Amino acid sequence: MTGQVPLIVHAGLIAARRRGRWRGVLIEGPSGAGKSDLALRALDAGFQLVADDRVALWVSGGRLFGRAPPTLAGLIEVRGLDVVSSPALILAKVVLVATYNSPERIPARQSADRLGVDLPLVELDFRDASAPAKLSRALDLFDEGSNRRI
Repeated sequence: MTGQVPLIVHAGLIAARRRGRWRGVLIEGPSGAGKSDLALRALDAGFQLVADDRVALWVSGGRLFGRAPPTLAGLIEVRGLDVVSSPALILAKVVLVATYNSPERIPARQSADRLGVDLPLVELDFRDASAPAKLSRALDLFDEGSNRRI
């Protein structure tokens, strides 16, 4: 970061390695929607934790990046158990936004503006067993930083 103060948002951030780079998924939704649970299941499906519960976001070079605030780095809430430590990336470039909603069967392409960066957006029911697989496929489906399909 180049002296820029990050914006802290109530969300989660996970990342998957694609084509040699970590690509981040910002998980947004109301409290109790299952953001941490989706992140936990995504970790078991090959994603890597970046941040849980709070994400510090900033823009550099026209790209959106996120990291955990220092007090939450390497921690994830496991509802019904505790807040536990987990290996985590220091930061990730955010290339996709996932928001909690009951999705349409085949929705029109959507985008989300986060700090002036336009990102592909997917709506998911976070509690669906297939939600981590859908996130993985969404990363493969959308070209980085645009709404163009690969």
